[in-house]
Amino acid sequence: MEREKGERFIYATFDEVKQGLTTDIYFVRTRKILEKYGLLDAVVHAEVTVSGLPEGYSWAIFAGLREVLKLLRGRRVTVYSIEEGEYFRKTDYRGYKVPVMSIEGPYGEFLELETPVLGFLASASGISTKAARVKKAAGEKLVLSFGARRQHPALSTFVEYYAYIGGADGVSAVSGAQALGIRPTGTMPHSLMILFRAFYGDHTLAWKAFDEVVEPDVPRVVLADTFYDEVEEAQLAVKALGERLWAVRLDTPGSRRGSMEDIIREVKWKLKVMGREDVKVVVSGGVDEYKIPSLASAGADAFGVGAAIAAAPPIDFAMDIVAVMRDGEWVPVAKRGKLSGRKALYRCSSCGVDAVALLDEEPSCPRCGGS
Repeated sequence: MEREKGERFIYATFDEVKQGLTTDIYFVRTRKILEKYGLLDAVVHAEVTVSGLPEGYSWAIFAGLREVLKLLRGRRVTVYSIEEGEYFRKTDYRGYKVPVMSIEGPYGEFLELETPVLGFLASASGISTKAARVKKAAGEKLVLSFGARRQHPALSTFVEYYAYIGGADGVSAVSGAQALGIRPTGTMPHSLMILFRAFYGDHTLAWKAFDEVVEPDVPRVVLADTFYDEVEEAQLAVKALGERLWAVRLDTPGSRRGSMEDIIREVKWKLKVMGREDVKVVVSGGVDEYKIPSLASAGADAFGVGAAIAAAPPIDFAMDIVAVMRDGEWVPVAKRGKLSGRKALYRCSSCGVDAVALLDEEPSCPRCGGS
């Protein structure tokens, strides 16, 4: 058994996460204390709020709900939550922290699971939020998630799933696409051209081989920066594939770039001169929401985004008990800096203002008076 454990990749299995083995040790010790004092069945209302958003963020996308529900399945708890993929702000219009999720039930049912609950939400929401920011910057232009290689392989499916939830138009990882029920999107690696040049003396034969072997309904996107100038490679791609060429991808290494915007303009101009303005330009390599506007203005039609999404900063969630059931009644109680009582988030259907209120309140919109 020890030998088998040593041969495993370093990651927690589904059962280990479900059993609470990824928790912080103080929850294990807390269980022992509460068990001795007969408090494991104390019914509590715990809420999840955001302690802080990454620098420059004024909103985030809520994600990870699917994983949390699977984690809590079979436990004697009730979960209240905003919807997967919904945007939210850290606070409402008055500055009160917004409860994005609440868990109600005997504390012993979920106390060790606070750590993985927050982990699921922090990571998934970070990925989806970054994907949404990238897509917002790209507008109608395509955003493709190429981030599987920027995370632990055990997380690649998770990364691609939540990149798509956040707004990515496609994902490259096979397992991620399977989880989403969509077809994976990708082009070709530099290794393909290197091998054809090494063994056949002509890397453009790799493009023709791709066209010959790969299913005809897969768009023909040529990686046009392996050996020659991008403009020259784009010209060769048009000659090699003719009308079947859908796009050229520019993944120019930083040491050879200069101005990426100028490279895009030159490639687009060459395609125009050749009568192939229909051929798209896909840009990848170090792309994020800050670079996209200038790349798009230069003429880029689609963006392959890797680390910016896959290694996105997590959203800093916290879980706190804000009420306990005593003698059949809810008693508001919370630590300093938190608002006690069972609460809900209300959003005006007319103007979108958020308001936090107690569960027995029916607030009206402070801005427009709507509901």
